[in-house]
This record gives sequence, C-alpha cells and structure tokens, in this order.
Amino acid sequence: MPKTLYNILVPVDFTSKNKWAISKAIELANTFHCNVHLVHVSNGGLMPLMPLDMSMMMPSYDSADLTNARKKLENLRNVYRNHLCGGGNIEISLLRGNPSQQLADYIEKFQMDMVVVGLARFNLLHRILSTVSISRLARKTNVPVLAIRSSGLVSHFKKIVLPLTDNLPLHRIKLATMLARSFKSTVYLVSLKDESNKHNTANGLMDTALEVIQSLSTIPVQCFILEGKNLAKSTLEFSKRINADLIMANPLKEFHMPGWWNRITRKILSYGSRIPVITDSRSETKSAF
Repeated sequence: MPKTLYNILVPVDFTSKNKWAISKAIELANTFHCNVHLVHVSNGGLMPLMPLDMSMMMPSYDSADLTNARKKLENLRNVYRNHLCGGGNIEISLLRGNPSQQLADYIEKFQMDMVVVGLARFNLLHRILSTVSISRLARKTNVPVLAIRSSGLVSHFKKIVLPLTDNLPLHRIKLATMLARSFKSTVYLVSLKDESNKHNTANGLMDTALEVIQSLSTIPVQCFILEGKNLAKSTLEFSKRINADLIMANPLKEFHMPGWWNRITRKILSYGSRIPVITDSRSETKSAF
C-alpha cells in the first residue's frame, strides 16, 4: 500500500480552471509533504522533454509564445510557492509537442503519483475540445487523475465515496484508505442493488472490500446498497445526499453518465459531478463471487 504521495502534476493552460487545480494540489502537498509540478505543453512543433531551466538554455526553441508561457509559469510558481508549508517544492516545466503524449512521458520520467486537472464551470466544450482527456490520461499512465471544479475547494476529503462494480478495486481501495487515514475521513462503500442476482454478489464484494480496508487501517467505513440502474448516477445522487468530498471512480462504462448524449460524448462521472472525482484506471482484481 502506498504510504504517501511524492509528486503531483498539474497540467497548466493559463485559464481560470488552473486556479482550483493548483489550490487543491497545494492542499494535498501540504498534507503529504510532496512536490507540485506545474507543466505547460505547447502543441506547436516538437521539443524534447526537459525541465524549464534546461529549456531556457536552448534558444532555438525560444519564440514569443514560449517566452510568454515561461514567464506565466514563473509567475505561478512565485504566487503559489508561499502557500506550501509541508516541505515540498513547486517545479515548473515547459514542453512542446502533443499534450497527451508529452504529459504521459513526463509522468513516467519524473514518477508522478497523481495528476490534478481543473474543470471549467461549463464543461461541454471543454470535454469536446480538450487536448487532455481525463479517461485517456488515466488509462495511458496508470496514474490517478483528480478532476476538480471551484466547488471542490470547500474542505479536505472528509467523506470519500468508493463505488464497487463486479470487481474488487484494490488500487482504489488502497488509495482511498491512504487519503482517509491522512485526512481522518470516513470511506463509504456503495454498490448497486441487483434484484436478479440470487447469489447476492453486491453484499459479498462489499464484505470483501470492507475486510481489505480493515486489514490496512482502522479508519471508519460505512456500506450502502443503492437503488437504480446506473452506478454513476446513483453514486452521484448518494454523494450529494451525504455531502461527500471525493468520489473514487474508474473510466469503465459503469462510470459513464446515463442518457444518449452522454453515451455519444462518453461523459464519465468526473465531468458530471461537482464533487471532486479521482479517476483511477489501474487494473482491478476479478471478483470470486
């Protein structure tokens, strides 16, 4: 089980949504005493993967746009570095190339433990035009991606909702346990009620998940079987009801929002929730039930 976070990446495009992503990353960094990496990717042309200080030594890549982006990154570092109080640092990097690929390379090269992405208040256009897809980035890197809006900055993660499908999500269970232990939180295990299932798989899987959490920590855990046909929708309704602070999800079809338009646009739970959602695509253990 991971005991802490060491490096958190925030993709930066210098829009307003970066503010709450950076603020949440700072909050996590102060809790886990880790580093925050602010990374901007310019998709014009190609440039090798390198930290900002190294890119400054290569004038052949230095254009007006890059110079402006570099200054903005430096300003962000100067503004937010005083907010860090846990011993971590703010690192800044300027990259060029395909944003998705460059971020994936950076995540692997510098061993990121989590990515924090800010979401716009009105995100339909963002989902369609964004060069950084939450589900694609989570699948490509096997690193948890936390999606957050301005509404997600109210408090620490005191109530963490962990929905269960027909598999045992060991990675998400361990991550939820680590966060809950650090923030002194309660984990809420939820699953959909299956009227046709005579073997009561939902209860069996929930019992197993509960046993795993209890073997890792003494954090409080509550279990709920939800009504409904769509896990994402039922999880979101439950989370709103209890004023949850975080939802742990997977970019699988079970976590897509219902409705024909949502199916067409592949609207995952991260985009349908005003509550922060961690999308974690790391492989899950098949249920024995």
